[in-house]
Amino acid sequence: MIGPEFLITALIVVLAPGTGVVYTLSVALTRGWRAMVAAAVGCTFGIVPHLVAAILGLAAILHASALAFQIVKFAGVAFLLYMAWMTLREAGAMNVGAQTTPRTYLKTGLRAVAINVLNPKLSLFFLAFLPQFIQPGASNETVQMAVMGGAFMALTFAVFLLYGFAAAAARRHVLGNVTVMKWLRRVFAMAFGALALRLAAETR
Repeated sequence: MIGPEFLITALIVVLAPGTGVVYTLSVALTRGWRAMVAAAVGCTFGIVPHLVAAILGLAAILHASALAFQIVKFAGVAFLLYMAWMTLREAGAMNVGAQTTPRTYLKTGLRAVAINVLNPKLSLFFLAFLPQFIQPGASNETVQMAVMGGAFMALTFAVFLLYGFAAAAARRHVLGNVTVMKWLRRVFAMAFGALALRLAAETR
């Protein structure tokens, strides 16, 4: 059901830097590997609504309705700009001095979920991507899409962990350098801002 062509294509898509990767890296560099895992889990679970929408055909409605697409899109833009602002203020996910607690991990994960949920292009991506790999003539298209979606989520989680652990390993070399941390916050803030602008320019 899951062929090598699907796995290779999905891996290429997951490896491409996006909002989830930027958020996971920012958390890894400023908060360490435990918070990074929470971010990776949140980004992965943020895929679920888009996968369900694609399976149920709701993504087609999002594609057909300009108003629905714009509402979700600009909600995502606003959230990314909020993340950029919070990053510059050294708050939330980028607050290096914040006490790490289970509640903080939950907040980190929920923000990661929101980052992916508020990206309407993910639903349209699944709607266009998954059907290409469904076996012709099969009667269980829904099951096939669900299995491929699960495999895509597993790849996402694994790749985000690899990115995150690499960044967390470099954390100890930059954490004590105030100048480096200051520029890192600026870089990640600009990255969130750039991603917001890219999302704002997206069309159906």
